[in-house]
Amino acid sequence: MKKTFYLFLFICFTQNVSGQLASLHDRISGYFHEVQEATKSHQNLWNRDLYGPMLLVDPANRQTFGNEPDADGILKPVGNIYTGILPDNVNVANTSVQWGGKTWAMIMLPLPENKHDRMNLLTHELFHTAQPALGFILYNTENNHLDQKDGRIYLRLELEALQKALRSTSEKETQTHLNSAMAFRKFRYALYSGADTTETQLELNEGIAEYTGLIISGRNQKQTADYFVNGINAFYTNPTYVRSFAYYTTPVYGYFLYKKNQKWHKEISIYTDLTDYFFRALELDFPEDLRQTVESLSDKYNGKTIIQEETAREEKTKQLIAEYKFKFIEQSHLEIYFEQMNISFDPGNIMPIEDKGTMYPNIRVVDLWGVLTVENGALMSPNWDKISVTSPITTVDKKISGDGWTLDLNEGYFIKKDETNGNYRLVRRE
Repeated sequence: MKKTFYLFLFICFTQNVSGQLASLHDRISGYFHEVQEATKSHQNLWNRDLYGPMLLVDPANRQTFGNEPDADGILKPVGNIYTGILPDNVNVANTSVQWGGKTWAMIMLPLPENKHDRMNLLTHELFHTAQPALGFILYNTENNHLDQKDGRIYLRLELEALQKALRSTSEKETQTHLNSAMAFRKFRYALYSGADTTETQLELNEGIAEYTGLIISGRNQKQTADYFVNGINAFYTNPTYVRSFAYYTTPVYGYFLYKKNQKWHKEISIYTDLTDYFFRALELDFPEDLRQTVESLSDKYNGKTIIQEETAREEKTKQLIAEYKFKFIEQSHLEIYFEQMNISFDPGNIMPIEDKGTMYPNIRVVDLWGVLTVENGALMSPNWDKISVTSPITTVDKKISGDGWTLDLNEGYFIKKDETNGNYRLVRRE
């Protein structure tokens, strides 16, 4: 009797697991189908269908679902999709990735439940795979001035003005707020030399990708306004703005331009000064006295609160920078130079450390020497040639660990201590 009962339970369990897998496969197949339909119906956006190789990856277990097979046969066919375990030497992130003989759009699971948000995300990453062919270089630009008090203040004021423009009920009111937004932007550029160039580079990368996702998402006018307003409010809570602001600036200006000229994005290139283009295309006015204008407008856009918040943040940031400089520069640490690196990280929580580089709280680096996984901070050098973590604590075979980091080394590499300064370095055996 017990054997029969256990057999019954086993059959029920097996059927339940099989049913869950079938349901998951059907859902993944549905995702691929709906984005394929969406890109097909928007071919005129870039004069091409953006649909192409896609990987949906569960970061917890690296289970991967593809709409196409890979060259190495890791993804096995299951119905009309392909599935397998992504190798450890491939970083998991929302990005464009070279793997398995193809350029894929990789997106982490779970996907948003809301279809508009889901289409926005999927087509954003699909744009990145087509980006080089469309003539847009993938810039890797950080805007460290946006981690400084005045840089953050005038970015937030610009975004406040854009929010009011999105909520405006008349064309005249909209134009007034867009003029204010552009004044705050131009004043920010006057404060920081070269900011116009570095901001534009990120806007031509992530900003245009996000604009593409917005147009293909299928949101109506109210849904679009709500999406941006809610997104900007959530953006304010990011620890840093240096790599994430472009998800809101370019798409919002682009949204207003779309109402005037649905083909505006085809008029720009990597050489376009986006601020100048937005200014002219939206028919904005430039004030005679920029400083006086932004000072008089500030209170209209929550300026007092913003300035108070950013002044308080600046004091805390100074303390953090001192702690990070001691942790990754002044005390003994491990320096790892890159050879052929590939990285994944959260663009919303990094922190510039003066001219010493940028602190990444969480980052994963894959290189010829192995895999570095960081969960408690690492310092990236200013020119991206090395990364520093705290001194190693334990070594087991080829796995080396420290405070919040692990390094899985490949054959031919080892850690060596420099007796002159007490620091450690990753060395390749001759």
